[in-house]
Amino acid sequence: MATETSSTKIQPPKYGKLITVLSIDGGGIRGIIPGVLLEYLESQLQILDGKDARLADYFDVISGTSTGGLITSMLASPNSQNRPLFAAKDIVPFYLEHAPKIFPQSSGIFGSIVNSVHDTTGPKYDGKYLHSLVKQLLGTTRLHEVLTNVVVPTFDIKKLQPTIFSSYRAPAGKALDVQLADIGIATSAAPTYLPSHYFTNQDKEGKTREFNLIDGGVAANNPSFVAISEVTKQIALKNPGFDSKTRAMDYTRFLVISVGTGSNKNEQKYNAKLSATWGPLSWIYYNGSTPIIDVFSEASVDMVNYHNSVFFHALGSEGNHLRIDDDTLTGDLASVDKATKSNLNNLVEVAKKLLKKPVSRMNLATGLYQPIENAGTNEEELKRFAKLLSDERNLRQLNAKAA
Repeated sequence: MATETSSTKIQPPKYGKLITVLSIDGGGIRGIIPGVLLEYLESQLQILDGKDARLADYFDVISGTSTGGLITSMLASPNSQNRPLFAAKDIVPFYLEHAPKIFPQSSGIFGSIVNSVHDTTGPKYDGKYLHSLVKQLLGTTRLHEVLTNVVVPTFDIKKLQPTIFSSYRAPAGKALDVQLADIGIATSAAPTYLPSHYFTNQDKEGKTREFNLIDGGVAANNPSFVAISEVTKQIALKNPGFDSKTRAMDYTRFLVISVGTGSNKNEQKYNAKLSATWGPLSWIYYNGSTPIIDVFSEASVDMVNYHNSVFFHALGSEGNHLRIDDDTLTGDLASVDKATKSNLNNLVEVAKKLLKKPVSRMNLATGLYQPIENAGTNEEELKRFAKLLSDERNLRQLNAKAA
């Protein structure tokens, strides 16, 4: 039976059995991949609960890094009707329209010269179009105004430590209650690609805090474990929304969908003999790639995948954790900024094929994804998770009415 998703926000976890988390990796233009996957998930929720169903109606927290942070804001920010600013089906068209303007492509010999100059004089892109677009899109909406909780990592280059923007920590008037536009610009400020982002925010007591931020991928390119930690903190603080008195630290309640943006790990285009000869410039630019960015972003993703795999296996609740990613990208498909029309369209096709691939889990020994026997396809698993999410939402609504 369809629920009134257009008028009712998700009830808190204390009225249900699960704590629901959606996590979206960083990856530049490869944000198209989660866009396709999330469109399918939302379409399954709409089959169950009506055409107005949106992802923000089902997840207690949505977490995203870099391009995933932008998607998070799109899914959780309110429009003028206090409903999500974007439906999941709008994400891919958004990338197809705007990515070529965010990452304008130079070609030929002149393009190579321009790229080489940027390597030594500043970021590859000035970020003006992206900044203007994000500010226009998100306006003056602040962190406390999101429709469901969000967690977006960034990194403070001045303090040399992560700054986590969490709606759990940002009631109105607090220093971390900044504009979502600033969060989106900051978390996507990838070193060498886009400029760092400086801004200030004043709390209700008149104290000003400054932020000197770069891409959240430096801290957590897969932010799923950051989201889990934020929820855990709320339980430890005995937030009544989690019914912590009766279910304190019951991690088997977590239901996590973690969506990657793909990688070229199988391509193995670097090696120790090669990198042993590199100086600073080669680590920044080598054969059209930025090795240092590839290294820290993939290291971050794999460490979180490792922790999640151990975590859910130890709990005996591996069926509550769905990780969808593709480590077989090659060439331009693995780029974060090759925003040509053909490459963007090819990424859409990669994501559609990923839906049809078998559910996989990272092999802790090799770091590569391996199909899980008899687990079905990613499409089938997303459909199963949609049913779990729908049932959980309906249960919470019934229990909330009875309370």
